[in-house]
Amino acid sequence: MIREFGQYFIFLGQLFVNRERFKTYYKLVIDECVTIGIGSLFLVALVSTFMGAVTTVQTAFNMVSDFIPKYVISQVVREMIVLELAPTIIAIIYAGKVGSAMASGLGTMRITEQIDALEVMGINSISYLVLPKVIASILMYPLLVIVAGVCGMVGGYLAGTITGIITADDYVYGLRSSYNPFTVTFALIKSFVFAFLVSSISSYKGYNTQGGALEVGISSTQAVTSSVIALLIADYLLAQLLLSGS
Repeated sequence: MIREFGQYFIFLGQLFVNRERFKTYYKLVIDECVTIGIGSLFLVALVSTFMGAVTTVQTAFNMVSDFIPKYVISQVVREMIVLELAPTIIAIIYAGKVGSAMASGLGTMRITEQIDALEVMGINSISYLVLPKVIASILMYPLLVIVAGVCGMVGGYLAGTITGIITADDYVYGLRSSYNPFTVTFALIKSFVFAFLVSSISSYKGYNTQGGALEVGISSTQAVTSSVIALLIADYLLAQLLLSGS
């Protein structure tokens, strides 16, 4: 375990050694942004919309007291989506979709000796292949979290108003009531950290693949598993650091 941590941090250090020209990275980052952002947009919007709808229905189901106003439903939905569902649950889905794709792509390049060919040409393969993925992930995942938050609240609005659980006025009032802007800041901080963890861990697992096609699948599975564990640990640590004093 300690050796694995050491190799991972050495891998991160190689990202910034013997870099290519800015123009080269610019094109690679744009390509990765399209793959990561546009490719994940539909799935993120779909999942977050239904998460908001289900959260609204379940919150209303647990409102057993007539003394609690209806707008509290949307307050609960807002806090759950912004603080946890949008950044963290979407990050797990992100690790399964984007992280596994990164690991399998780099693993395939490793077993087909494409990475070795880059090294022979004097190119730092880690910086050339991995750094654009990390930068693109850090740029695009916070935007996906914002989309998830908006879609989640819209999904809750649709589920609440169509089923008659809550009126439109009460839902909007609850979203605005007792709003703390730091919750959005906290969600964005988490999104940057999660984006870095998923992209770097998945790239590390894929880059260090050894063997054949079977090992590519194993590396992809390990990338998702390790990323999810790292996400949960980071989620707790960030909550403890940033929310415990508030």
